[in-house]
Order: sequence, then C-alpha cells, then structure tokens
Amino acid sequence: MSNEIKLPDWENTRKLSAKVIGLGGAGINAVNHMIRSDLRELPFLAMHTNARALAQAAVSDQVLFGLELMRGLGTGGDPDLGRAAASEETEKLKELISGTDLLFIVGGLGGGTTTGAAPVLARAAKETGALVLALVTLPFEFEGVRRQRQAQAGLHDLRLAADGVICLPHQKVVKLIDKNTSLLETFAITNEMLAQGVRGIWQMLTRHGLINVDFSDLCTVLRGRQAESCFATAEARGEGRAREVTDKLLASPLLEEGQMLAEADAVLVSLIGGPDLTMSDVNRVMEQINRQAEKAQVIMGAAILPECEGLIGVTLVAARRSGRAKANADDSNERENLAESAGLSVSEMENPFFSSPSQTRPSPRYLPPPPDLTQERKEQLFADQGRYRSRKQKNVSRWRQGQLPLEIVSKGRFEQSEPTLHEGEDLDVPTYIRRGVALN
Repeated sequence: MSNEIKLPDWENTRKLSAKVIGLGGAGINAVNHMIRSDLRELPFLAMHTNARALAQAAVSDQVLFGLELMRGLGTGGDPDLGRAAASEETEKLKELISGTDLLFIVGGLGGGTTTGAAPVLARAAKETGALVLALVTLPFEFEGVRRQRQAQAGLHDLRLAADGVICLPHQKVVKLIDKNTSLLETFAITNEMLAQGVRGIWQMLTRHGLINVDFSDLCTVLRGRQAESCFATAEARGEGRAREVTDKLLASPLLEEGQMLAEADAVLVSLIGGPDLTMSDVNRVMEQINRQAEKAQVIMGAAILPECEGLIGVTLVAARRSGRAKANADDSNERENLAESAGLSVSEMENPFFSSPSQTRPSPRYLPPPPDLTQERKEQLFADQGRYRSRKQKNVSRWRQGQLPLEIVSKGRFEQSEPTLHEGEDLDVPTYIRRGVALN
C-alpha cells in the first residue's frame, strides 16, 4: 500500500466567478465610476432600455432590451414597461449570467427601467444558481412623491426576488455633505459608496487572511432570507483606532446609526490591519459589534496586509429578514415547540394522521329485529293507537274552506282557452281550494 500523499488537482478547481450589472441610468453611472477605480478586474455589463443612455457606458458588454416595446427610447419612468421588457429577455439574461457565482445588480430605483427590470433580472439569476446581491439607491425627497412611491414598490419586489438588497437612500447622503457640495460631487459620493460595497464584499471573499471569509459564509448570511441588507466600511489610524473605527461604524447612516445591527439576524465582519494589529484591537471591535448585534449570527474574518501598517479597517454586512420571511420563521419555531411538547417530530406533527381531527365511525347499516310481543301486549298497543287517533280527530278544525263571493272577472283573450285538466282536476283552480286546505 502506497503512503504517497495525493495533492489536489488545482488546475481543475474553479475560481469564484462574479459579475457586476449596471442597470438603468444610475447603474451605468456607478459602473463607469467603478471601472475607473481598482475594480476594473471584475467583468461588467451595462443594461438599459434607452439606447442613447446606454451609449454613455464605458463598458464593452452592453445590452439594449425592450426594443419591440420601446424601440430604444426608454420606459418614460413606467416600471410596468421595464418589467415587461425584462420578462421578454429572460432567457437571454440567463445566458448572460450562466456560470456566475455572485451577481451584483447596481442601479437606482424610482424610474422605469431599474424599478421594473431589477426584480425580473434577480429572479432569472437565482434560477441559474447565482447568489444575487443588489445595491440600489432611492430618490431624493425633492424628486417627488410619485417617484418615491415607485421606488418603495420596486424595493419591495426586489427584496422578494434577490438574496440581499443593500439600499442607499440619497437622502441619507445629504447628512454626509455640507451645503456647498455640488450636485456632481453628491452623485460622485453616492457612486463611491456603491463602489465601496462591491469592493468590500469582493475583497472580503478573495483576499487571503488569517481568518478567511468564504463565499459560503456570504451565502449563509444572505441566501434564502429574503433579506434587507446593509453595508458599511470604516477605517482609523493611531492609538485609539479600535474605538474610533467602532464609533464610525455605529454612527454610519447606512446602518441607521446602529439600529440595523440591533435588528440583524446575521452579520458578516471582515477586519484588515497591518503587522502591528493587536489582539486587544480585534477584541475591542468585535466586542462592540457583538454587543450591538445580540440576536445575530456573527461571522468574522481577518487579514494582515503589510501596506496597512498603523491602520485598522472594518467591512460589515448585516442582514435582517423581511416581514414575510420572519413570519414564516416564527411559524416554523412554533411548530417545533409544539412538536417538542407533544414528544413528536415536526414531520409527524404535519402528518395528516396527527393534524386532522379523528372522524367518527359511520353507524352500522344492520338493524336488529324488533322484540317478540305477547298477544296481550299487542292488543294493548292497538287499543292505545285507536284512542290516540280519535283524540287527534277531535282536535281537527271544524272550519271549512270556501270561496269568497267575489266578482268574476273576464279572462280576456284566455276566455276561449281550454282548462288545464290533470286526472280530472282543474289545475287553474288554486291547490288549497281543490284540496280543501284550511288557511286559518
């Protein structure tokens, strides 16, 4: 028997595959920003229903969909048109996404293309086996009530379709800028935040560290939860870096100032630092995160990078279940508790034998014969029956039904018609008169 150790066949192993889709106008702008950063190594795809806007994409892979419906002129802000256009291209979308492990959908909700098409695209990607993470923005308040309502409706549909949705309301970005910030700078900040979300998650999964965060960890946090997700990053230097980076995280508007952590079901944390990163720093950061996310499953990773001397950086992804998923989970827990109290398994509890009420047995069709009676008992029963009949006849009303002396009215055109006779009775005469039924 050979003691030779067989090494893994690394050539046949497949690397993690990811793709970023910029959907709609805001998505294309965000993708253009990412390409100019250190994310150019990722494959990008731009999709739009507007040919003119799609031409502004700095991406070679472009898809113009909904040609038959809109002829490349866009949806005009109608999500129904965006949904219909994406539904016609479902099979083509699956071909474009096939083989992708992690799909980022980047766009802005409130308009027609992304609001309508993003849920369709997410659902098609999940059918191919991809983990779908959407990073979307919501409109400013000054963009109007109609656009806000469309964005909220699209966000609801997207949360049901995607594995996770990281939402960045533009109104929260206002808290990070001053009154002198230009409109271009404001949208540049938003695009950089979306880029940080993609960058942080991608580096978390691909960067080798002391404690690795794998793709399966991200699936644990997001997949099957119908989750509302959030993302935040923070960096700090110096002696008080652990406390400072934690304060930055908890004050982040993307985490709703810590409220999101308190309601989270799962939290994924990735720490980076230089060779001088101490155990005390890691312990202080994780202690604060665990204290804020008491009810959550926390998964932690850490990496040491020589270029991060004197720095500590934290990338955090938190997810909380949507209302429907949470209700299903509560129902499941209730069934488990009932089964445990009854000493049964959940499958036994759900078995119709246990869950359906027991039915009463049908009465037997066999009737026993009457008991034998003596001749004296028979004569007594006949005599009693005769007395009962005579008593009943005495109680019969003596009133007799008759006809009132009313004037006979001519039957008009029916005067010459033959009477309706049946077995000697005239059916034109009311029944109670023919049969002598008393009405009193």
